[in-house]
Amino acid sequence: MNTREIPPELDLQPVEAGVCSNGTWSGQGEELVSINPANSEELARVTGATPEETLNTIQGADNSFEDWKKLPAPRRGEYIRLIGEELRRFKKPLGKLVSLECGKVLSEGEGEVQEMIDIADFAVGLSRTIGGATLPSERPDHRMFEQWHPLGPVGVITAFNFPVAVWSWNALVAAICGDTIVWKPSEKTPLTAIAVQKICNRVLEPEGFAGVFNLCCGGTETGERIAADERLPLISATGSCRMGREVAVAVAGRMGRSLLELGGNNAIIILDDADVDLGLRAVLFGSLGTAGQRCTTTRRVLAQKGILPTLAKRLTEAFESVIVGDPLDPKTLVGPLIDEEAVNTFEKAVAAARDSGGEVLTGGQVIEGPGFFVQPTLIKADSGMEIVREETFAPILYLLETDGLDEAISAQNNVRQGLSSAIFTDSVRNAERFLSVAGSDCGIANVNIGTSGAEIGGAFGGEKETGGGREAGSDSWKAYMRRQTCTINYGTELPLAQGVRFDLD
Repeated sequence: MNTREIPPELDLQPVEAGVCSNGTWSGQGEELVSINPANSEELARVTGATPEETLNTIQGADNSFEDWKKLPAPRRGEYIRLIGEELRRFKKPLGKLVSLECGKVLSEGEGEVQEMIDIADFAVGLSRTIGGATLPSERPDHRMFEQWHPLGPVGVITAFNFPVAVWSWNALVAAICGDTIVWKPSEKTPLTAIAVQKICNRVLEPEGFAGVFNLCCGGTETGERIAADERLPLISATGSCRMGREVAVAVAGRMGRSLLELGGNNAIIILDDADVDLGLRAVLFGSLGTAGQRCTTTRRVLAQKGILPTLAKRLTEAFESVIVGDPLDPKTLVGPLIDEEAVNTFEKAVAAARDSGGEVLTGGQVIEGPGFFVQPTLIKADSGMEIVREETFAPILYLLETDGLDEAISAQNNVRQGLSSAIFTDSVRNAERFLSVAGSDCGIANVNIGTSGAEIGGAFGGEKETGGGREAGSDSWKAYMRRQTCTINYGTELPLAQGVRFDLD
């Protein structure tokens, strides 16, 4: 066990309880082991939730909802502001813990905490601007309008690659909407969840609202119980397409709502008229950031024929110069994969590409030694290859040739996922076509920036097997509330809509 690596400011112990309900910690279920993927060493252990503890935590969130929903939204926003201030205080140690537990480089770890701070600021503003619309009534002396009410306790299931930021997209926005939260983090990253839960507790316990944010660490069974529970009207789930399908079926079977943020197989189109230097930088971060373990990772580059040879050469050189290693080292750009299973998946994908006729331009090997490191890998491939149409959570980039924009758009869209997309071009016509109804079919479409690194101000999510959900900015808050249409008659007559008459005379 190597708890000495964990920043002491976070007050984490060698064995932590993984269940927190209304500020009370417990955990009598299966033990989870948190592993540092950079050296394969144990960081700490976490006792997960039993079935009874999971159900009790949900009931606690349901009970807490009754008081929290009655609190005026600006008051709720003030508590989220205080949580944001605590996150600012602990940005560096919490960012380091993110890097230790999930393997992303330190700047990305701290950036993830900054994302939590940003969404807290966003939520504070939102708490004073949530509003409905006044609608014209066809009946005289009538006023029609819509308003929004808190939905209820919300289940939030998150993935290892963004162990805290994605929780904040959901939980902090849901909280200002008047909802309480039951969080089931990835079993691979329980420590970051516990650290965040403790921060929330310090803010809300003295105010009597410890039950707003609740935690249930555990494995697949814990997630299944949360998804199936009728007391949770909304389940927000981030993870694989397979997991999302299972959650969607379970939630739909009880007539609940699901908000799904699933896989991506994102492409960048680079045309002959593009700024190649700009495109190159976007491809490098998009494909190698978080060691290729982002849902927005660039997995395919669709390069026009005229630019392909130059791009292949420069990408090969860049991939070979990238420093892979300790994510806490400031010089490192690519850290480890999350675990041995991820390494095995990487090897299978490279082998499948080779078997299908793909040419490995650089990389393709596992790096021997402690930890779960692999080489950044560039493969010249064909868009019709099945492996190219799959999402592999690893630093593998497929380089594909295209004749022009129409072919590139068709190839980009010809995958089951529809999260993020980008085009590099200096042509206004090409850019506008890419953004048109005949262009990208993804939830995110960018021009002259990459597929990864979305700002929290916009709604985040995608189409097709990505799940269709939207989180973070814009009007994503509506997912956590229920809409109510109201009509007031302030006259002395009772006219019916559509001119219907129902006279007894």
